[in-house]
Amino acid sequence: MSTEGGVKAVLAALAANLGIAAAKFVAFAITGSSSMLSEGIHSLADSGNQVLLLVGGKRAKRGVSEHFQFGYSRVRYVYAFVVAIVLFTVGGLYSLFEGFHKLEGGEELTNLPVALGVLVLAILLEGFSFRTALKESKKARGDRSIFAFVRRVRQPELPVVLMEDFGALIGLVFALFGVGMAALTGDSRWDALGAMAVGSLLVVIAVFLALEMSAMLVGESALPEQQQAIRDALDAAPLVQRVIHLRTLHTGPDELLVAAKIGIADSDTGAAIARGIDEAEIAIRTAVPTAKYIFIEPDLYRSASAGSEPNEDAE
Repeated sequence: MSTEGGVKAVLAALAANLGIAAAKFVAFAITGSSSMLSEGIHSLADSGNQVLLLVGGKRAKRGVSEHFQFGYSRVRYVYAFVVAIVLFTVGGLYSLFEGFHKLEGGEELTNLPVALGVLVLAILLEGFSFRTALKESKKARGDRSIFAFVRRVRQPELPVVLMEDFGALIGLVFALFGVGMAALTGDSRWDALGAMAVGSLLVVIAVFLALEMSAMLVGESALPEQQQAIRDALDAAPLVQRVIHLRTLHTGPDELLVAAKIGIADSDTGAAIARGIDEAEIAIRTAVPTAKYIFIEPDLYRSASAGSEPNEDAE
């Protein structure tokens, strides 16, 4: 998945959320609706989150240095993790607090048709943003569900935008239900319950995103199909008698480190080994273009009949 696709989705979400946030705050000022305030804070938090993703993407483009010899690509994971924290605190906890506060106070709501109109407009704008994120992720997502895509993808921007937009749409439905029931029954507690439902949803999404981003920060391996492609490329290389072990690590969303120990024939000369390793590296990069750093360690391959052979877990 290209970084460009993630940037397009982030920009579309930012434009939509800024407009939605302004409309929601105006509606809150007119109606006093807790759901509208919670949704306004939610959209404002989402806008800030998208700015953070853009800043993280820009800072990640810095080149390698003596202190950061694999570059700064993983900075994108750091900013995405911060986004999850902001969504949890500013979006989720504040909405829960506001809902509890209004549930106890039972303040009267006014001009509810304004709130309902803004919520319907917000659903349309969020739908546009969500559609853009789905379109940009289609190439990488394939036939996988959104949940499976978020769990497997190694780029942080699109999963974050997808989950934010999905949560925003469901949250708007909760808010619309709360405000609608308050309008029908005249009981403002429905509005407070809508705000609490929005807050609970945001907390769940934020925790899920935080867990996913923390896994990326720790360092995830290549996807199983990528690992198999690398192994197949090595197996097909003329020098390689056997792949003894293979380790992969994402040094960034679009950069993969590959470390492999291979078994070679004891008759291979130094020149043949060097040439064969170069060929294997080309084959790996052809199979998996994101394999930026490749380290191949040759070892003598001994068949089972010839005695012991290198252990797959040996260094």
